[in-house]
Amino acid sequence: MRLSLLSLAVLPFLYAPLAVAEERPELAKSIQSVMPKVIDWRRDIHQHPELSNREVRTAAKVAAHLEKLGLEVRTGIAHTGVVGILKGAKPGPVVALRADMDALPVTEQTGLPFASKVVSEFNGQQTGVMHACGHDAHVAMLMGAAEVLSLQQAELAGTIMFVFQPAEEGPPAGEEGGAKMMLAEGLFTNPTPTAIFGLHVWPGEPGQLQVKTEGIMAAADSFQITVKGKQVHGSSPWRGIDPINVTGQLINAINLIPARQLDVTKAPAVVSFGQVHGGIRWNIIPDDVKLEGTIRTFDSEMREDLIARMAHTSEHIAKASGAEADFHVHNFAAVTWNDPALTDWAMPSLTWAAGDNGVAPIKPITGAEDFSFYQQQIPGVFFFLGISPDNTPLSEVPPNHSPMFDVNEDALITGVRALTGLALDYLAAPPQEVAQEAK
Repeated sequence: MRLSLLSLAVLPFLYAPLAVAEERPELAKSIQSVMPKVIDWRRDIHQHPELSNREVRTAAKVAAHLEKLGLEVRTGIAHTGVVGILKGAKPGPVVALRADMDALPVTEQTGLPFASKVVSEFNGQQTGVMHACGHDAHVAMLMGAAEVLSLQQAELAGTIMFVFQPAEEGPPAGEEGGAKMMLAEGLFTNPTPTAIFGLHVWPGEPGQLQVKTEGIMAAADSFQITVKGKQVHGSSPWRGIDPINVTGQLINAINLIPARQLDVTKAPAVVSFGQVHGGIRWNIIPDDVKLEGTIRTFDSEMREDLIARMAHTSEHIAKASGAEADFHVHNFAAVTWNDPALTDWAMPSLTWAAGDNGVAPIKPITGAEDFSFYQQQIPGVFFFLGISPDNTPLSEVPPNHSPMFDVNEDALITGVRALTGLALDYLAAPPQEVAQEAK
């Protein structure tokens, strides 16, 4: 009987670290030898970041590398996406590994010798561009894993799909992109993988892997509310309908929904307002006020209930004052849901990859990932790699999306080992149901 993964904090101790040198000396040597390239790739990509749907240089670099390795390479998927197909010498299952390529509209302040000085346009505004979420490291690690795995081609029984995805941070306004667009363009049709794995760098013990079963990252929705009133002079508010006053009531009421109307013992739920726009002059009550914000949930039924309650609350609070409220929701990402059986299966591979750094449980993260759309199609596991500076308290480590965010490059070898080990182990001994289908 296998234990349900990381339901208890003691599990990392149940899976004792394995000695890499004793188990896979040649593989360990291959991974070690590719690491100088991984560091060079990471620094080059970091110095030349590209925004979502604009990853032209990065995609070309990836494609050239995969072609040099002799893989079948497909480009131009979802604008700039690149897919490499490594077919083993023997038949077997298909497994996918994914890295995201896009940078953020952030002006870098790290002072690194390879810091980004790129300036670009984002939604009509000039901005600095930076790999402030570690996607440069993701690309470099998957390029390294592809090189190591290509050396094993003669022994592979199955196929490995390397997915280099654009626009994980979300496409520019008015465009489509990311995982959802790659899937719509047939990513999983030829070949069709039966599992997918992905990782993300994250502040934490350097080289440690962190994972949990089921919901590891939240579903993310953006919402917009337009409160429509009746414009009037500020000296006589009774002659109009004040949408600003209604907006104040609405914000308070909606913030109380998770706190007072949802069973938060079932799963967390967060509602945050990020924008409030209304009015043009100090003595004029405007016609309308526009609000925007985000919803984060870990349970699909709770998400639907919360959205319905927000719409109901908006409508009736506005109506009570004679105003109207238009409520709209846009889904950015589903819950990043780690398949329990596949996560349990992956634990020995992750434990091998982490070595003495270990595998630890992680709490649910209210950030979101469009890796979740892959997991809606096939079982998948998403996990985190600690990349904090050595001997630095977590409270002092700049978080993802900070202009000071950086990666401890010594930890990247663990990520290459994890991607490599998961792919090799999946083809050699996939979960039982996959193995039975292959027969």
